[in-house]
Amino acid sequence: MMSRSACSWIAGLMVYVGLVLNTHASPTVSLVFAGDTVLDDTAGELIAQGGDPFAPFATYLKTADIRIANLECVVSTLGQAGDKVYTFKAHPRVLPVVKKHFDAVALANNHSGDFGPAAFADMLQLIAQAGLQHVGGGMNLKQAHTPLVFQRQGLRIAVLSYNEFHPRSFEAGHDTPGVAWSEDQQVVADIRAARQQYQADLVIPIMHWGWENERQANPRQRFLAQRMVDAGADAVIGGHPHVTQDIAIYKGKPIVFSVGNFVMKETDNAYQRQGWLLKLYLDKRGVTGFETLPVNIDLDGLPTVATETTSPCWTRGEKITRVCDPRK
Repeated sequence: MMSRSACSWIAGLMVYVGLVLNTHASPTVSLVFAGDTVLDDTAGELIAQGGDPFAPFATYLKTADIRIANLECVVSTLGQAGDKVYTFKAHPRVLPVVKKHFDAVALANNHSGDFGPAAFADMLQLIAQAGLQHVGGGMNLKQAHTPLVFQRQGLRIAVLSYNEFHPRSFEAGHDTPGVAWSEDQQVVADIRAARQQYQADLVIPIMHWGWENERQANPRQRFLAQRMVDAGADAVIGGHPHVTQDIAIYKGKPIVFSVGNFVMKETDNAYQRQGWLLKLYLDKRGVTGFETLPVNIDLDGLPTVATETTSPCWTRGEKITRVCDPRK
């Protein structure tokens, strides 16, 4: 009969071997998401002069396998401003600078249609010419709801993007350009299709939702987020409130309701000038963890790393988030 110490040694060895095998069977991929990014005004002028508003984050962004920003402006020289309080349009010269740091942009928001369908269609072409990918918008309804699939380390990661903040007139039509609008049944169907039709291992929706300046997610956000996870989403990333919001863990999946602003001159309070860069760590089973890099935004709308601020982080299996310093 084997001794108790021998049994313990073998059991420990089996656990170790299991961990090693699991590590080799399931490599980790990192995905960074940057919040509301508006490249007109001071940021656009900086780029026109040869500068780079993303420079303070270049090293951090370079370490990620996938990098996505919410492009909250039209990029085009076409169109007329819509009847809105704020309209944002950047010159196409900004796109090579975006491409330097990001792989893709999310377009499903309440400003990408500010200058009309022709400018939106022009932006799609310019984005492609710059070598960038996009999600949440297209030349028609089908394209707008098509997931953007990244292949990294043997994983297929599908990203979707939706807007549910007015005006709905920016929504893509059957044969007209625009954004993906957030209708619950369609969102659920898109998540399921991403797995079944597009053979995704992971699905991550990016949402433009909630009310401005609210630092806690509202019941609508919570309801839809849970429905998305129930449908198969591995994480939910949000923006639009212009401030960071709380984070929920639902069925072991992280829901980051709002990461706040990233490049944004039109701010009117201190909370709007504090944001996060969100970095998710992914494997075959979903999100292994995440960290948030704190961002300070000056009065010109330009971001820098917040050097004296901590922010939320999480590791799979934990019930709630912790406070971490990703710079250490």
